[in-house]
Amino acid sequence: MSRRSGILEFAVLGLLRESPMHGYELRKRLNTSLGVFRAFSYGTLYPCLKTLVANGWLIEETGSAAEATAALAGRRAKIVYRLTAEGKEHFEQLLSQTGPDAYEDETFAARFAFFGQTSRDVRMRVLEGRRSRLEERLEKMRASLARTRERLDDYTLELQRHGMESVEREVRWLNELIESERAGRDLRGSDSERSARQDTTHGTPGGLPRTGDRPGPDTPDDTAT
Repeated sequence: MSRRSGILEFAVLGLLRESPMHGYELRKRLNTSLGVFRAFSYGTLYPCLKTLVANGWLIEETGSAAEATAALAGRRAKIVYRLTAEGKEHFEQLLSQTGPDAYEDETFAARFAFFGQTSRDVRMRVLEGRRSRLEERLEKMRASLARTRERLDDYTLELQRHGMESVEREVRWLNELIESERAGRDLRGSDSERSARQDTTHGTPGGLPRTGDRPGPDTPDDTAT
């Protein structure tokens, strides 16, 4: 399984842990609530759901009165996906993982989206690991810029500076989060600070880049899910 598929499966399990949903609701939540998935191809969602059902982590249900009416009218009923006990246990195992993969750009953004369901000690390890990863990246960027500065034109140089500033901004953001975690403070305590931080990071955790494929035009029929 590719890293990207693993991230999507993790997010689907996390969303369904909150409540059962049909495919359209899942697509909407992935798109609007978890910004990191805005560029994921929706065509990858349905194979992901089938895989999770085959693994026994989800079950498909089609039992509501509205769905029965749709069936009588000749329309296919929407399938509602519900997390099983095995799926919940698997998701909790994924939440507890703090290895190097949790610090990567794509994985960290998805992990952060479910920090509300993650224990504080795990959150701390992931945040500190992410900060260390970015500090290493920043050191390499500075060394590279020092070596090549004289050979770069003004625009390329400005682009590299912009990249460094983005990483520096996320490191500062991580420092704030780590300090809050250590102090046991609620992150919702300062709405103005949160708004300011989102304004400077385009609404994504730490200014992380959006990842994945662009949505394709061949989106599957919603009524089947």
